[in-house]
Amino acid sequence: MPSENRIVSPGPREGVVRLPDGNLLEVPTGWDVLPAGDAGLTRRVKAAGPCWVIQKRKGRKVFVLGVWAPVERIARIRAELELERASPAYARRRQSDAQRREKKQNAYVSDFHEAIIQFLNFHERYADIAQRMATEVTAHSTPVGSGTVARTERIPIEQRAEAAVIAWMRHQTTGYDHMPIARVKGQRREVRRMLAMHSRRLLEKYRSGLSVDLETCPLQQALPSVSKLE
Repeated sequence: MPSENRIVSPGPREGVVRLPDGNLLEVPTGWDVLPAGDAGLTRRVKAAGPCWVIQKRKGRKVFVLGVWAPVERIARIRAELELERASPAYARRRQSDAQRREKKQNAYVSDFHEAIIQFLNFHERYADIAQRMATEVTAHSTPVGSGTVARTERIPIEQRAEAAVIAWMRHQTTGYDHMPIARVKGQRREVRRMLAMHSRRLLEKYRSGLSVDLETCPLQQALPSVSKLE
């Protein structure tokens, strides 16, 4: 009821929501929807009392559409937040936070680039290719919000670097993106495993220092030419 926090989904008509068990429930009188988009406002509205979070599932993904909460609470907290955000102190704090995040991100990008170099471990004759490859993989993997394995903190950075390299090679040096893969449980995982083995064999050629035909090597073709970098 109004005193309980709930997870709901849109109902069949206005003012009605659907519970996880499929039952319908009318929205309390005096409540309104705070649309998703302002994380700070939503966080404070939720912290100030019971509310109903509106979620919608699309495939395997769940999207938050907004929050049902008392109209008075939403209006009061929005007004308070607008005053706070208009203050010089808030602007200074925002700038300081942005600078701190940028510094942290730059440090992580540098560390991740070095972790990739360490994982590649190319022979010195291919040191330039290792640097170019590390630059490409890092640029693809490390942006905030990219959702790649490089952004998770659940595994060590060395494992993140390895996974990022193999994932980048899967898309850039194999035909994976255009492969017809049967919708059979485990089939896509098996294809990825086979392609990973292929990628690791290719990397071993560069680690060994043996001659590689750079004109036909899929790794070399996937990297931007030196002339484009100058």
